[in-house]
Amino acid sequence: MSHPLRPGDPRRLGDYQLLGRLGEGGMGTVFLGRGSDDRLVAVKVIRPEYSVEAEFRARFRSEVNRARQVPPFCTAEVLDADPDHPTPYLVVEYVDGPSLAEVIKEQGPLTAGNLHSVAVGVATALAAIHGAGVIHRDLKPQNVLFSLGTPKVIDFGIARALEVTSQHTRTDQMVGTVAYMAPERFDADSGHTVSPAADVFAWGAVVAYAGTGRTPFRADSAAATAARILTQPPELSGLNGALRDLVARSLAKDPLDRPTAHELLDLLLATDPRGDGALARPELRRAAEAAQQTGRFRAAQLRRRRVVRVVRVIAAAFVLMVTAGAGLIATPPGRQVLGAVGGAVAAFGNAEVDYSGTQSAGPSTSPAPSASAVRVVQGPSVIDRLDRPGQWTATRDQSGNCVFRGRLLVTTTLSSVYQCTGPKDIFSGNQSVAVDATLVSSGACAVIWIRFVADSGYQVSLCHDEVRIGLDNNGDVTGESKTRTGAFADGGAHRVAVDVHNDAATVAVDGQKLVTLALTDPSLAAGQVVLGAVNDANDGDSQAAFAHVEIRSL
Repeated sequence: MSHPLRPGDPRRLGDYQLLGRLGEGGMGTVFLGRGSDDRLVAVKVIRPEYSVEAEFRARFRSEVNRARQVPPFCTAEVLDADPDHPTPYLVVEYVDGPSLAEVIKEQGPLTAGNLHSVAVGVATALAAIHGAGVIHRDLKPQNVLFSLGTPKVIDFGIARALEVTSQHTRTDQMVGTVAYMAPERFDADSGHTVSPAADVFAWGAVVAYAGTGRTPFRADSAAATAARILTQPPELSGLNGALRDLVARSLAKDPLDRPTAHELLDLLLATDPRGDGALARPELRRAAEAAQQTGRFRAAQLRRRRVVRVVRVIAAAFVLMVTAGAGLIATPPGRQVLGAVGGAVAAFGNAEVDYSGTQSAGPSTSPAPSASAVRVVQGPSVIDRLDRPGQWTATRDQSGNCVFRGRLLVTTTLSSVYQCTGPKDIFSGNQSVAVDATLVSSGACAVIWIRFVADSGYQVSLCHDEVRIGLDNNGDVTGESKTRTGAFADGGAHRVAVDVHNDAATVAVDGQKLVTLALTDPSLAAGQVVLGAVNDANDGDSQAAFAHVEIRSL
């Protein structure tokens, strides 16, 4: 539910008309807005006192760019931002539904099936967030919203811009909500950095709250809650079975003893208490399966780089925390309701300022995994709309480019072939690849490579007047099987399916099987899936486009 704009509130920011107020938090105010395409959005405007500092603006710009790489698996999509505006702002998907905090207050703890759905949804969001190299830092029930019953996590990563700017948080403070903060975040002397494991701890606290109506380390004050987090086991009565065990593991004092978000998904998808939870919700299952298999390597690198063992009780840090805590932590009352549609968007930030000497690392980059580290995929793997950077990334050089303009647009320039940078997962055995392909220019072929290793693989060429598949050995394509078709001559999008079964690949367009090739090269028993374009006319630039890709092991 939005509230009327106040006299001093802006009425427009950039291309967005502001319609009302959705909430207010530690970093700024959230407005309900409408874009030029008539879409409702949430516009998060940074407080003026932060915007005057170049350090904050630079950090905000960096964190927004990183957040935009997060695929939209149970997350509120980051749509736009202007870090250079007099009052910097961020535009995200508007989730028209209640928060988890509101749900629990209105109806009480969730039943087994609904609790399992929430556990899967939040773990899915964390896997997507961590896979993009981002850490949430403020996961709590107010930041879990429901869109038509499906949980979506908001406000990931952005709080870091505030946390690492010294003017806003002293060296003994950080941004966070104490009941959901991991023990290592209170350790002022260890010199460690925040890791994805802190988000996993928060996942355990959020799921425990959803299942019992209370936080697992609840106490009479914020300082007492922090003391229990540091020294006491969690109170999990009311949780049962495998979920209780998984929550207990996620609340381990040592971050290295906690599962990763991807491991949480592996375990959650292997069990469903009565068959009426996440596994019975197709849209949630699809998102979980996609997040389950993507971004594992980057998340693992982030974990290895940032996790350090925690000194469990450091007397000096504990004394500092207790003596400073009462003045530094404000525990929110936390509005809570149920309902399917309608309700409120959680207030931006809502960050309670508190203790700890955590030093945040600078922006991280994740090197591509080595060949020896690449995992052979088993089970459903990659789903991406290709409408923005995510599992595929934009690239540009003299040979061509891959950019996002509502779809993945591939252009060949000086080279006749250009490949886009995408997931490094290796597929073996039976698999399926499905994608919408479009020939933007008549001389282009949209190309899908399967079992691609180094410079070789099987090349599926979708051209103006034919479809063909052959063995591509460092640019030399041989042994092609082909058929004439004018399917792509209309310049429209067509659904292409490449199904590999018993070492034979069949290509279908719009459900019609067109061509099959036996996959006989013993050195190409497994490999990556690559998207790109070929200039079939060998004259000028050529363009092809892709959207809505799904890659699965069968």
